[in-house]
Amino acid sequence: MFKKILIANRGEIAVRVIMACRELGIKTVAVYSEDDEDSPHRRFADDHVLIGAESTDSYLNMPVIISAAESTGVDAIYPGYGFLSETTYFAEVCAARQIGFIGPDLRVARLLGDKAHARTVMGNAGLPILPGSDGLVDDVDSALRVADAIGYPVVIKPAVGAGGRGIQIVRAASELRDAWCQARQEAEAAFANGDLYIEKYLENPRHIEFQVIADHHGHVVHLGERECSIQRGHQKLVEESPSPSLTEEARHRMSSLVVAAARTIGYTNAGTFEFLVDADGRFYYMETNARLQLEHAVTEVVTGVDIVKEQIRIAAGEPLSISQEAVKPTGHAIACRVNAEDPDTFAPSPGQIDVFYVVGGPGVRVDSLACSACTISTRYDSMVAKIIAHGQTRQEAIARMRRTLEMTAVEGIKTLLPLHLAILNDPDFQAGYVNASFMDRFTSKRELRTIPETA
Repeated sequence: MFKKILIANRGEIAVRVIMACRELGIKTVAVYSEDDEDSPHRRFADDHVLIGAESTDSYLNMPVIISAAESTGVDAIYPGYGFLSETTYFAEVCAARQIGFIGPDLRVARLLGDKAHARTVMGNAGLPILPGSDGLVDDVDSALRVADAIGYPVVIKPAVGAGGRGIQIVRAASELRDAWCQARQEAEAAFANGDLYIEKYLENPRHIEFQVIADHHGHVVHLGERECSIQRGHQKLVEESPSPSLTEEARHRMSSLVVAAARTIGYTNAGTFEFLVDADGRFYYMETNARLQLEHAVTEVVTGVDIVKEQIRIAAGEPLSISQEAVKPTGHAIACRVNAEDPDTFAPSPGQIDVFYVVGGPGVRVDSLACSACTISTRYDSMVAKIIAHGQTRQEAIARMRRTLEMTAVEGIKTLLPLHLAILNDPDFQAGYVNASFMDRFTSKRELRTIPETA
């Protein structure tokens, strides 16, 4: 087992990793930027290293992070999500410096790092895929030919990266040229890579993803699915597990295919296999996130499996501590992402938090970097907290989430707390009728004014 781990990330995920390491008896090193001088992850780690100011000079600065790892004598680096977790080159640098990387093997990371190539790989591994381009599409003329062949609407996607950046929906040939240029510009700006591919666009699908963990000894286990259809701008707002829309037959079929595909490609560590499901229940592979997902908490709550600790054990060469038979999901969990945004306009609302109080209580977990007198910076993600509610039934989980949000106080900045209460009170949400268009009902300012205020 590792003796000391450097966490190449910040905020709530860094604190989450510190918790897991403390339970495993592993020392931790936090890296932090000047903005994060008072961040909880710096405070709770056993050691800490200042690595710069803005994200490009700190959490994205590979040489500085590697230097911090070597100077503090760590055995491994945990990348979290975002920042360097999606950069295969960073894992290669770690390997070259003989520093463990807590994530998938390099071979698998390379295999799935290009999403256009991953479509082909996963199709060959038995997962159904949407009609689309055969690999990357190099120019607008080729894009027009592909779109004509598969039929509009289509979606243009960056081959690398995450977070929905660069994605463009095209409903007619007349729109494609501008959309193509926009997608390329956004991808280059966000990921320093303008490679694009094209898929058939599904109208109003559901977004279902399966959590997988696999070790180096041939064991592959799935931890069930998450319903992630409630999104705005391709950013997830609410997640729950299990999905209220999947039948047991569909759940068994999808999970069996996912485990078989993971085993076929030799997947290791934690990963999320994401699918789109149409109105008739047909499902199509979308992508694999070869890292921990921000929404992992709902899966941990219903299964009792600590995914972060499993990741660390796997990277250290140990076998999984659980078998598929031992995974017995219990009850239902819902997670709400409380972002620092104006609920009327969705404009960012950075600044100092004067009051931060979450009451918690039975069945409630809070993952957060926030505290009273802390500052939400414009330089980083706007999430203030993830609040996860667990109940024996979906109705109990909704009730626990509602009372928690009603008793949560965040003052000094605006947050999405009122929006989440509106979602919870929506009759379609309560009935489990959600898809990718669910948030359309909350996008007009007139409708959002009816959202109840929170304490």
